[in-house]
Amino acid sequence: QVQLVESGGGLVQAGGSLRLSCTASGLTFDEYAMVWFRQAPGKEREGVSCISRTGGYVSYKDSVQGRFTISRDNSKNTLYLEMNSRQPEDTAMYTCATESVPYGFCSITATRPDHWGQGTQVTVSS
Repeated sequence: QVQLVESGGGLVQAGGSLRLSCTASGLTFDEYAMVWFRQAPGKEREGVSCISRTGGYVSYKDSVQGRFTISRDNSKNTLYLEMNSRQPEDTAMYTCATESVPYGFCSITATRPDHWGQGTQVTVSS
C-alpha cells in the first residue's frame, strides 16, 4: 500500500528552524514530484512548496520564499521542508502529497496530487 507519513511538527516559538519530514513507502519515490500543502482552520488548503522528481526544480509560495527550503533524499524516500523564521501565520496542518507531472517540473498552483499523507500539525506561538 502507498503510504506517506509526515513528522516533525509540534508547538514551537516564532523564529528558529524546524524541519518537517515526509517518508514514502509503497511507491517508486523518484517517479513523483512532491508537494507540501498546508491548511489552517477555516482556510483553504494551499500549496506551500514543491520539488521535481530529482530535485532539480523547486517552487515556493510567495509568503514562504526565502524562509522555507524544500528538499528530498530519494535514497531515503523522504521529502523535507525546512522552516526558518517561522511566524504565527505559518500555523497549519502540513501535508505532503505526490504529484504526477512531466519530468523536471512541479506546481503548487496547478497540482494534481495522487497520494496524500495524514499531515503533521505545526503551531507557531509568538
